[in-house]
Amino acid sequence: MRIILTAAALCATPSLAFAQAAAPAPWEVKPDVGYAYDKDGKTYSYKMGTSNAGLLLKGARKVPKGTLFFIGQNGQLYMRTGPYLEGDGKFMFGSN
Repeated sequence: MRIILTAAALCATPSLAFAQAAAPAPWEVKPDVGYAYDKDGKTYSYKMGTSNAGLLLKGARKVPKGTLFFIGQNGQLYMRTGPYLEGDGKFMFGSN
């Protein structure tokens, strides 16, 4: 009987580990790198220099803190400013 209980406990342990949601990974945006989302929906990153930084900043706007970026079902890139986390820190729009 002890062997059966031990085997059952060992089988249950991995399933409990898989039930926990992984913590969201930080999105690493680096200095001196430009990130692009082109007209065909492809993403690119570019190494940037400082020789034309003034031209780059012309017409640019700061992204507000608390902004969520996501790809919709239609393949378009969207952004949402406003709440996206529950009071306990869980993502509001998750599959749970």
